[in-house]
Amino acid sequence: GTVSYTLPGQSAAQLAGQIQLANFANPAGLHSIGRNLYLPTDASGEPTVGNPGGQEGLGTLLQGYVEQSNVSVVEEFVNLIVSQRAYEANSKVVRAADEMYQQVNNMTR
Repeated sequence: GTVSYTLPGQSAAQLAGQIQLANFANPAGLHSIGRNLYLPTDASGEPTVGNPGGQEGLGTLLQGYVEQSNVSVVEEFVNLIVSQRAYEANSKVVRAADEMYQQVNNMTR
């Protein structure tokens, strides 16, 4: 969890600090303020803060790894198709209602 940097022209790395992780008793109780930023609330409880890989059960932090997406592309395409079909069905209902309204309008003339 340590962060270090090397300035141009220097060979020795400088220690910038250490990344800490936080865990909440009720993560669903956090208040989202946007852009993946959250504020603790009474519902979330107080955070447990510690170093990665410690005894607090906060998990580990690995250098050079990129987090993969937690979205299933296949599942999202299925959801897209279902939504598209629902939209088409609703569109047909609106079109049929419009045609019936026009027919009723023509009868009263």
